[in-house]
Amino acid sequence: MAGETNLAKLLASMSPQVLEQEYVFCCIADAAYGDLKELNPLAAFAETEGLTLVVPRPQADAHGLAYESVFKAITLTVHSSLDAVGLTAAVASKLAEHGISANVIAAYYHDHIFVQAERVEQALAALGEFAEQG
Repeated sequence: MAGETNLAKLLASMSPQVLEQEYVFCCIADAAYGDLKELNPLAAFAETEGLTLVVPRPQADAHGLAYESVFKAITLTVHSSLDAVGLTAAVASKLAEHGISANVIAAYYHDHIFVQAERVEQALAALGEFAEQG
């Protein structure tokens, strides 16, 4: 089944759901993909500066990893195509209107938006504005 590419349909049917866990972004210098798998990362990305891991906050704390902010993950449950144009921009712009940062990870089926943990309810309300407009 192919993912949706129509932006209006994506925005009207995104059905955001919050994941239970709190997450943090950590960067480990001189690490390679697959290192620290015991942290059970939700995501990993290799950058020049080091390996960025998105890990559950308790895991980071237990291993003494440094992080700057705590996030909640909002999954847009609509099956968005990786070829869809404008979804990330629309979501980030809507959250920016409300002063909420959006750290977006696009996976094969869904987009995942990481927002400050204390702002997750405001973020859900902001994203709900798309359904009201549809």
